[in-house]
This record gives sequence, C-alpha cells and structure tokens, in this order.
Amino acid sequence: MVRYLVGYAISRYITAMFPFGTFTINVLGSFLIGALAGLGMRYSWLQGQHAGWLLLATGFCGGFTTFSSFAYENVSLMMRGQWLTPLLYTSLSIVVGFVCCFAAMRLFK
Repeated sequence: MVRYLVGYAISRYITAMFPFGTFTINVLGSFLIGALAGLGMRYSWLQGQHAGWLLLATGFCGGFTTFSSFAYENVSLMMRGQWLTPLLYTSLSIVVGFVCCFAAMRLFK
C-alpha cells in the first residue's frame, strides 16, 4: 500500500520518460534497510534474527521495494527503442541504492 501511494504521489508531480516512482521507492527502501541495519547493529537486533528486524527489513522493506516493477519498466523502455534510459535507470538505481544503504548504515550505527 505504501509503495503504491508513494509511486502515485510521485507520478502526479513528475511526468517524464524516466520511471521516477519506482526509482524513488527503491532508493528510499535502500536507505531504510540501511538505517534498520545500522540501528540493528547499535541495539543488537541482528543477533538471533530479532523479530523487529525480520518484520521491518524483510516484511516492510521487502514489500515496499520492487524488483519486478524495476525489471518491467526497463524492458518496456527497451521495447520502445529507448536504450539510454534503461541503462541510466539501472546504473543510477544500483549506485544510488548502494550509496543510500551504506550512508544510512553509517549514520544510524
């Protein structure tokens, strides 16, 4: 539900060929799971598969981010002959996602 609402809100304000909704969701999800991991290290949530970690990281973040939409949007762009946009989208998603996850882990640790 949250994924839909965030994607919907972004698509109402940003209209472009680039899939900003899914990109933003995946970047936010990367930051959030990094923050949860950092807090988990600080408060020992990660030891013994703490229920809070499982609920938030696996449940919420797993349901919030979406690889299937990411894949579909890239394939759709390629099928329309737009090869540069999916390349940029994939590259930015990976790099920005990793940077956000790392930054959040460092910030919240």
